[in-house]
Amino acid sequence: MIRYALKCSQDHSFESWFQSAAAYDALADKGLVTCAICGGTEVTKALMAPRVSGVDAPEPVAAPAPARPLSEPAHPAEQMLRALREHLAKNSTYVGGRFAAEARAMHLGEADARPIHGEAKPEEARALIEEGIPIAPLPILPPDKTN
Repeated sequence: MIRYALKCSQDHSFESWFQSAAAYDALADKGLVTCAICGGTEVTKALMAPRVSGVDAPEPVAAPAPARPLSEPAHPAEQMLRALREHLAKNSTYVGGRFAAEARAMHLGEADARPIHGEAKPEEARALIEEGIPIAPLPILPPDKTN
């Protein structure tokens, strides 16, 4: 396992663990490494000091900060996004790429109205808005595209 310090295009800093350097590269090449704070996919490795150990290694000047379990949010925004994901999972149905069709069918009365979330291409979202169908973007990625 390898831990990387990462930074997104919005200047959010966070850490994540990967099976290997090659695993990180493969995920990053596919756009599957996302910011833990904003969900952005423009993520790069940040500079970090290497961890060196051995008999010749000098004693650290100060004790390192206690490690934070990765299951705990590092930033209040990350905590809010996690709460939003949990709320959606409990109170809404994920319909994936069928979002536009499902929203339209409910709006036209062809399907029972229910809370849904999913994915829509920009032109699909624009068409829904032009048809008067209320939608809103969510600041999270679909379940299969999260770290």
